[in-house]
Amino acid sequence: MTEYSRRMLNDDESDAQEKCRERRRRRIEMRRVAALSSAAAIQANRPEAKRLRLGETAAAASGSGDDMAESGEEAPVREPVYGTMSVSGRSRHMEDAIHVRTGLCRPEISRRRLVHFFSVYDGHGGPHVAELCREKMHVFLEKELRRVGGTRGGSASGEASTSSSYNEGEENENEVEEEEGWRRALERSFARMDEAAITTCACGSVGLSCGCEPMEVALGGSTAVVAVLTPDHIVVANCGDSRAVLCRGGRAVPLSNDHKPDRPDERARIEAAGGRVIYVNGARVEGILAMSRSIGDQYLKPIVTSEPEVTFTKREPEDECLIIASDGLWDVLSSELACEVASECLREGTSAATDPNTSAVAPQIEDEGTGALYPSRSALAAALLTRLALGRKSSDNVGVIVVNLKRS
Repeated sequence: MTEYSRRMLNDDESDAQEKCRERRRRRIEMRRVAALSSAAAIQANRPEAKRLRLGETAAAASGSGDDMAESGEEAPVREPVYGTMSVSGRSRHMEDAIHVRTGLCRPEISRRRLVHFFSVYDGHGGPHVAELCREKMHVFLEKELRRVGGTRGGSASGEASTSSSYNEGEENENEVEEEEGWRRALERSFARMDEAAITTCACGSVGLSCGCEPMEVALGGSTAVVAVLTPDHIVVANCGDSRAVLCRGGRAVPLSNDHKPDRPDERARIEAAGGRVIYVNGARVEGILAMSRSIGDQYLKPIVTSEPEVTFTKREPEDECLIIASDGLWDVLSSELACEVASECLREGTSAATDPNTSAVAPQIEDEGTGALYPSRSALAAALLTRLALGRKSSDNVGVIVVNLKRS
């Protein structure tokens, strides 16, 4: 009996030590990521970087000055305040990828006003498709936006075509045209991205002439959720089970719908294409893939499609923030709870900052839980959501972007 009790005590001590080690490892990882975020913010705000950004803004303003004068737009436009966090969590490999491109372009479809690009990619079968999406998706979208802009209003140059004719009487018609233009551009971008993914090996060779194992390409894939912020709208394209959620007036407004194989319309589409939904640790396409749409996954074409679902949401004054994240977050957090946490975090810093850009200049926000410093309240919100997901034992990589819409 004494020996049994001693073994029980030793087991308890071992468990406690293991839990302490796990908590310490998580704290170290969060501090490391926070330090990297802070270093990036400091680098971006050095005098030479500021001069470069100001020079780019001035060049863009001078290049479209006539259009701005005719449309009554003001320049320069303040860049959005956002924060990102990406950790491997309990997963052995890191397959998530995040990419943000503020000031992506000034497409004619948005009447030459600046648009901003945010994206999260959750890879499977290796990280190479997610990394390829991070490198190429915004490039494809910018090219497609220029194509849409070149045909809008029947003017290749776009000179005064959208500004002189734009008035209240045509607002609804132009909004429908704008929405359709965005939809076409995003759908074509995803199609081009999918084509690149199934013809590019993990080693970087295009055309599968590198001698690597062909199955490396066939088995690789990634989700993709892209959000484009314009002065008037939030345009979201989603393919897979990553998600974008808008926090509006204390409510969670879904801007994308997860593509799960057991979703009724997705199941019908899969079966119409000759596929099956088999339940193996949840619903899976052919018992393999836990999502019904993705970039890549050549071996499951055409059952698994890369065609995104696109939403077009008008921005409102009560919009607080936009959360874009991989399923490592959404598997353990509801959209409502994530919005509550992020909104509360951003709201705490509202009265403290008098200059809207102050929080993005230096690492001055401290996380009381870890002691880490973050360059903005948005970065702190992303870190808190990540830590909450890890605390709830998320078994996947976690990638999060939080955009402060009150300051964008």
